[in-house]
Amino acid sequence: MGLSAWCHMRRQPHADSVVRLCERWLEEHFREPGAIAGVVKVSGIPERSLKRRFKRASETTLIDYIQNLRIEEAKRLLESEFASFEEISTEVDYENRAFFRSLFKRPPGLTPGQYRRMFRPFSEAAATPTFKRHDQRL
Repeated sequence: MGLSAWCHMRRQPHADSVVRLCERWLEEHFREPGAIAGVVKVSGIPERSLKRRFKRASETTLIDYIQNLRIEEAKRLLESEFASFEEISTEVDYENRAFFRSLFKRPPGLTPGQYRRMFRPFSEAAATPTFKRHDQRL
């Protein structure tokens, strides 16, 4: 499942236009350092008020929403790229790799390496042409 699909599936319908604006902004900016400060600025309301309002409207905390966006992006990258988990964690704005590894393990119950091994054969098979060697001796 792609990040966009996850965002639409995960998002609960709600009437709070400020929270919807924040969700859309975060879908584009979750990789950036200071994503919370950025979304607070975009919202135009104090951080504490935004956090309460976000939780009430979306039934998830603001930080959980950002972490889930980052985990879904890391999954996508593990499935489709050859970058190391360390490179991927930096790309989704986690410098503390041990912390990100523990966050990653929560939802799927797999370590990043287990997750990659589970999905890599499919992406490699699609990308690798198959051919038979005719010059082999019998």
